Amino acid sequence: MPYEGEVHPQGRRGVSDARLLAEAAALKRFSRRSFLAGAGASGLLAADMLVTREVQSQRRTTRILSVADDFADAYYPDAGWFLFPGYKTSWEEAQWILNTLRGALNKRARLAAVGYSNLGLNVSEVVVAIADYAAAEKITKLFFYGHSFGGMLATQVAARLLALGIQVQFILLDSSPYSAHDVLDQSWFDGVVFLYESGVRFPSTLRGGYELGERIIHKDERSWRQILNQTLEQLSPIAPSNILVQTESAYIYHFEGRQFAGQLGTAKMAYLGNPKDATVDYETASETWAVVYKDNMVSSTLQTTGAVPAHASPGWNPQIYRPLVTGLLDEFFPLPRGGSRVSIF
Repeated sequence: MPYEGEVHPQGRRGVSDARLLAEAAALKRFSRRSFLAGAGASGLLAADMLVTREVQSQRRTTRILSVADDFADAYYPDAGWFLFPGYKTSWEEAQWILNTLRGALNKRARLAAVGYSNLGLNVSEVVVAIADYAAAEKITKLFFYGHSFGGMLATQVAARLLALGIQVQFILLDSSPYSAHDVLDQSWFDGVVFLYESGVRFPSTLRGGYELGERIIHKDERSWRQILNQTLEQLSPIAPSNILVQTESAYIYHFEGRQFAGQLGTAKMAYLGNPKDATVDYETASETWAVVYKDNMVSSTLQTTGAVPAHASPGWNPQIYRPLVTGLLDEFFPLPRGGSRVSIF
C-alpha cells in the first residue's frame, strides 16, 4: 500500500496518459491553421529575401534609367534630360519625379534619371554612364535636373563632361545646397559622415529608427501616414542601400562648388527654392550659387511657394513646379514657331 502522498504506479501511468492526451489535443488545435500561417510567413520571408537579393544585385552598378515618352522620343531624339536624384532618393522615386514633370520637360528633350549604385556614390561611374548612354542614344544636347544634393553632383559631372568634349546645355538646381554649411540640421549630418569615415556601417534596424526620427522632427511637413509610408519605403528592397546613403552624406559634407566655377563652358544654370525650406538654407544657398556661378546663372530668384514639403518636392507638388520649369525653358530655350517637327537649336 503506498505511503501518504505517494502515487501508485498505475496512477502514474494514468497521469502520463492524461498529459499525452492533453498535449495531443493542443497539437491538434495548433495543427493545420497555425502550420499554414507559419509556412506562409516563412515563404513570404524567403521570397522577400530572394527579391531583396535580386534587386540589390541589379543595383550594384550605376545605370541610366530611361523614362519612355512618345512625344519627346519622336521629336527630340538627339536631346536628353538627366535627373540627378537627391539624398536617399530611390531609382523608382527618381523616375516618378520625371513622370510628374513630364509635361514641362518633354518639350525639350527625352527623359532619363541617374540610378546610383548601391555599392556607393562614385562620380567617375556617373560620368561614364552618362557619356556612354549619350553616345549609344546619339544624344548631343544634355539637360541636367539637380534634385537637392543632385544639383551639386550635376555641376561636377557637367564640368567633367566638358573636359571630355561634351557640353551640357542647362543645369536646373532644385533646392541644392552649395556646401554642407547650407544644411540646416548639422548634428545628424556630422554623425553619419563620422561613422562612415570611421569605417562604421549602420544596420537596417538603426536606419529604420533614424528615418522615423528624422521625419517626426519635420512633422509639420508630412502627415503621420506619409511618415509611416516613407519610413517603410526606406527599409524596402528598392530603397538606397546604407552604404549609398553614407557616401552621399560624405559627398555633401566635402563638396566645394567653387572648384568647378569657370569649367562649365556655355551651360546655363537656374536655381529653384523655397524660403520655408527646413532642410537647406534657401537664402545662403541661392545667393552663393548665383555669385560663384555668375557667368552661367540665368535665374536664381524663382520660388516654389506653397510646396509641401518645402524642400525639393516636385513629385509632391507638380502643379507648382511645372509652370516654373516651363517658364524657364520658354525664356532661355525658346521653341521656334510653326512647323510640326521642332528643334530647340
